[in-house]
Amino acid sequence: MEEYGLQARVSIPGQSLINFRKSNLEQTEENERVIDRDGFRPNVGIVICNADDQVLWGRRINGRDSWQFPQGGMHRDESPEAAMYRELEEEVGLRPESVEMLGRTQGWLHYRLPKRFIRKTENPVCIGQKQIWFLLRLTGAESDIDLNADDDPEFDHWRWVSYWYPVTAVVDFKQAVYRQALTQLTDRLTPKSHHNRRRRRQR
Repeated sequence: MEEYGLQARVSIPGQSLINFRKSNLEQTEENERVIDRDGFRPNVGIVICNADDQVLWGRRINGRDSWQFPQGGMHRDESPEAAMYRELEEEVGLRPESVEMLGRTQGWLHYRLPKRFIRKTENPVCIGQKQIWFLLRLTGAESDIDLNADDDPEFDHWRWVSYWYPVTAVVDFKQAVYRQALTQLTDRLTPKSHHNRRRRRQR
C-alpha cells in the first residue's frame, strides 16, 4: 500500500531513465525499499489501454474505495522497464506477451509525501517518489487480467475508464503527477484514435 503525493515536478530533460549509480541508492534490509540520496523512492507507473483508448482503473484492497493505476517501487539494480513488467504481472496478472508497449515518460516525475505520511523513524527516510510511467496496449484477452496473480494482491476490482478520467478521479494529492504522465503519453496512442477524436470534435 502506498500513499504519496502533494507536490510534483519534472526532472531536467535528458536525465537518464535507466542507469542508477549504486552510490546514489540506499536500501534497508527490513523492507528492501530503495531510496535515493534526496529521499525519493524510484517507482514505475503503468497505464494500460484497450483498443478504444480506455484505460484500466483499479480499486485498491482496503483502500476505502481508493482507485489508481498500477504502480510499484523499483528494486536495486532493476531497470524501469524490468520493474514495470514485474509490477504488471504482480498487480494485474499480465505477462509481456499480453501487452504492447506504446511509450514511456521522458523524465522522472517527482512528488512529495504529505508530512503525515513521512516515517521519520525509518532509515533512510522516504520523502516521496520519483516515477517513470509506461503506456501499454492490451493485445491479449481481457480474461488475461488476474488481480489475484500475486499472494499479496493490490486490487480487488478493475474497470475501463476514459483516458483523462483518472486525473480528477484519483486522490487529490496524486492529480498533478497523473496529469503530467498522461499528457506526456497521449501522443503515443494510435494515430487512428487521434483522427477519430478530431473528427468527433469537428461534428
